[in-house]
This record gives sequence, structure tokens and C-alpha cells, in this order.
Amino acid sequence: MSGWTAAWTTSPQRPGVGFAPNWSEEGFTDRTIRQTVRLSVGGDGLRVRLSNRFGTTPLHVAGLTVAAATGGAAIKPDTLRELTVAGKPAFAVPAGAELATDAVSYAVDALDSVTITMHLADPSGPATYHAQALATTYRAAGDHRRDGDGAAFTETSQSWYYLGGVDVTGATGDGIVVFGDSLTDGTGSTPDTNHRFPDLLAQRLVTAGRARAVLNQGIGGNRVTVDSEWLGERATARFARDVLGQPGVRTVIILLGINDIGISEVAEASPFPTFAPYTEVSAEEVIAGHRDLIRQARAARLRVVGATVMPAKPSVFSTMRSEGKRAAINTWIRTGGEYDAVIDFDRALTSPSVPDRLDGTFDSGDHLHLNDVGYQAMADAIDLTHL
Repeated sequence: MSGWTAAWTTSPQRPGVGFAPNWSEEGFTDRTIRQTVRLSVGGDGLRVRLSNRFGTTPLHVAGLTVAAATGGAAIKPDTLRELTVAGKPAFAVPAGAELATDAVSYAVDALDSVTITMHLADPSGPATYHAQALATTYRAAGDHRRDGDGAAFTETSQSWYYLGGVDVTGATGDGIVVFGDSLTDGTGSTPDTNHRFPDLLAQRLVTAGRARAVLNQGIGGNRVTVDSEWLGERATARFARDVLGQPGVRTVIILLGINDIGISEVAEASPFPTFAPYTEVSAEEVIAGHRDLIRQARAARLRVVGATVMPAKPSVFSTMRSEGKRAAINTWIRTGGEYDAVIDFDRALTSPSVPDRLDGTFDSGDHLHLNDVGYQAMADAIDLTHL
């Protein structure tokens, strides 16, 4: 098989405390992990990419399977396929690396969900993961990768572990990466419902008869200009891997900047240790970072679409100074002429009566993130011709 197109992805992160309890720092020993993802585009074969990007030792995988999801930890047994690397069911992912499985014939449609089950017999060490999955991951003691009913999977987490992507053959190869922070990651949406806005954009494209891969490369708290142990490498550094490294991509949407200017307003004594370091970032530095991302995209012959930064008032991110920075960044995005197209989320989701706040219909309650209705509004605000 050849001609791979990424149908689902997530951005790897360092093991850490994150925003909620997770298993990344403790890792896994003789455990089976079961994770379900929804593919944005269909195909006639697939492979799974595993990431040991932040591992310090090889990740020894005792066995890996894929099957159709039926809800919770259950799968459809007659769809189960064993995945191999170099023809072997047991294999190792080197420290600091990503590894793709062998291709397997496996027909999927756009918006199908597949369940990937991994048995780790040997100690894994701290696990490369994605902190905010907005989906349930299941864990069981021992080897349960072929179980159909999922009864053994009694432990749960809201993070993904070791998954980098699922690629398919037979797709169009004109995928879209949405590159951003928690607003791309889906914070505030209902878990296990695929109401992140990239999911809803993929669904909208399918409904319009124009199915294309839509890949979510958001990391909650991510910044354009600042590296963080917990919130990911700065966007300019991770762009090559998380965007340019995805097969079959033609377009990238960039929605970033609120964390650079918002975390600048959060004092080091705040109750949010995950925000560290509390680096002061100017509007000019954020714009320079966007220009770097545009340059990288253009060098790879990608269409690059910029999205305006939405308001955060009255959250801790919003002050007179941060609002001034946000206005400057949005003016440049709208009028600078450097993006191939612009999606104006700021105007689409801001309150018509209070121009520096999210419309209350869309607000998840923290005045920064959106609810399911808000993420649908984001997907609906995109002119599909821009893509």
C-alpha cells in the first residue's frame, strides 16, 4: 500500500501533571490500554503511528490491535486485526522516535471510530501522551487486547497515550491541519462526543459531500513563542513535526496567540502552576511567530489560513494590556495580507452587545473556552472555499 493520508492525529506531550490526573508519569507495566479515535476521512487500509517522542528508553509493545468501536471499552470482535511492525506482533519504538505499523487492509468510512488496544508487558517508563483527549482511555491489568466486551477495562483516564496518528490509503490526500491551543483541543466541549471544532469541521465537510481529512494538532495552553514542560513546545518549534510531518496535508489553519498574551498577565504566585514559565510576550513577538509559521508552511507548499484571536474577558487572561495586544494581533491577521485567507472567529463569536466578550450562548463558563454550541459556531464560521 502507498499514498498515505493522515485521518486522525494528536500532538505528543511530555509526561506531566497536566490539568487532570493521568498515567503519564507512572507509565505502564503489564497493562493493556484501549483508546478510541474518530477518523475524519475513510480509506481501504490503515496503519497506526505510535509516538515515544518523550520517552528515555525504548517502548516495548507486546501486541497491538485495531477494531471497530461499539461504545465504551467494547469493540466489534469480527473486525479485530492484529497490527505488526516488520511482520512481527511484538516490537519496540525507539526513545525519542515515532514508528508506523505495517499496513493492514481495513475499510473505513469518514467519521468511523476505531479502537486501538496496546499491551505493554514490560515497564514503559514515563509515557509520551496528549493531556486533554476529551475522550476516555481505558486500562486493564494483563493482556486484554483481543477482548470484545471490555469488561476488564475498569480504570479510565481523559488522556491519550503513545498515539501519534492513524493513516489511511485510498483518501484524497488534501488534508487540513488545525494548529492551535485549547480552543483547537476542545476544552469545554462534552467528552466522548467529538465536539471539538476540527471534528465538527470534518463532519460539515462530509455533509457537504466534500470529505477531507481534518487533523487536530492543538495543545491546551500552547504558545507561539514559549516552551513549557506541561503545555508543549512553542508552536514555531513543533510545527515541522505536528504539521509538516503529517502525510497528505495541503492546508493549515493557525489559531494561536491567546496564551502568549494571557499568561503574560498571570502572576507567578497564581494557583495555575501549569502555566509556568510566566514569560512576558508582546504583540510584536506573537506576530513574528505567526510570520515564522507562515514561512514554514509556504516552504512546504501548504495553503496557510490565519484565524483571529477570540476575547477572554473577564477571565484572568484579560486586562487592558492583553486586550491591546489582542487587538494589534487581530488587526495584523485581518489586514496584513500575509495569510492566504482569514477566518474571523473573533467577529463570529464575540457578543453583539458586549464587543470584548464571547457571546454568552457560546461560553463554556470560564469566558475563555467554548461549549458544544460555540465549537459548532466555529466550524460554521469557516468559508469552505478558504480551504
